[in-house]
Amino acid sequence: MEPPVTCVLEAKALIGESPVWSPEEQALYWVDIPGQTLNRFDPRTGASRTWPMPEPVGSFAFRESGGLILAVRSGFATFDPATGAVATVCTLDIGGPQNRFNDGRCDRRGRFWAGTLVPRGTPEPGGALYRLDPDYRYTRILDGLFTSNGLAWSPDGKTMYHADTRRHTVFAHDFDADSGTISNRRPFIETREGEGRPDGAVVDAEGFYWIAMFEGWRVCRYAPDGRLDRTVRMPVARPTMGAFGGERLDVLYVTSGSQGLSEEDRQRQPHAGGLFAIPLDVRGLPEPKFRG
Repeated sequence: MEPPVTCVLEAKALIGESPVWSPEEQALYWVDIPGQTLNRFDPRTGASRTWPMPEPVGSFAFRESGGLILAVRSGFATFDPATGAVATVCTLDIGGPQNRFNDGRCDRRGRFWAGTLVPRGTPEPGGALYRLDPDYRYTRILDGLFTSNGLAWSPDGKTMYHADTRRHTVFAHDFDADSGTISNRRPFIETREGEGRPDGAVVDAEGFYWIAMFEGWRVCRYAPDGRLDRTVRMPVARPTMGAFGGERLDVLYVTSGSQGLSEEDRQRQPHAGGLFAIPLDVRGLPEPKFRG
């Protein structure tokens, strides 16, 4: 029996993404990338707060020193929710003017990873995956990507998962936590046309990989050996990413998108762009913070 899926916030986001749970606040933060907003949802009260951003934010992480680290269109920046101040950390040349940062999160040593994408229809894979160290030095880790996505680590930190959405593939890599390097790239999940494209992902405490299938109307849980373990059907075609939240980290919050939907599509999925909550019988892991 599938768990209930509830729209807890009718956000109408264009591309809702990068949900991250704050255990201290018992609240969920997330972004609307083309809407250029950072958002905070309190499930206890249903209250929502929005901060406008000067650039699209693809992803972010909380900092151990307070505030957030952001992957913005031009590079990396910090954000202070108390004051609304955004400060540039570094500016990167990520290719064409329509390229932007997308999915990202911290590894278990507190380094922030984020990747870029090229516009849909671009024939050349000009995206890349970057690692930002706590001293704010950055390293370009992977090249030749169309849409960097699905970034997550196994509970022991020895495996890094990473998707290229347009290639319909999630890859697994051996991960060296000491050096922050990857090796032995191999396919982990490959989806077929019509099944949806692998988008954002998160790993639970049992080491299973939950990934949102964009245009697939579902979120899927995969075992560490790549076996499909379960499927949760969504009331929207474009779920984008999940994050475990709640006091026990046993609620999967899922963002979604509505950009480019036709009027007929919107009638079929009136909650498109909303934030969803799915109670589960498994727990997530606390999200690592950036040590910079």
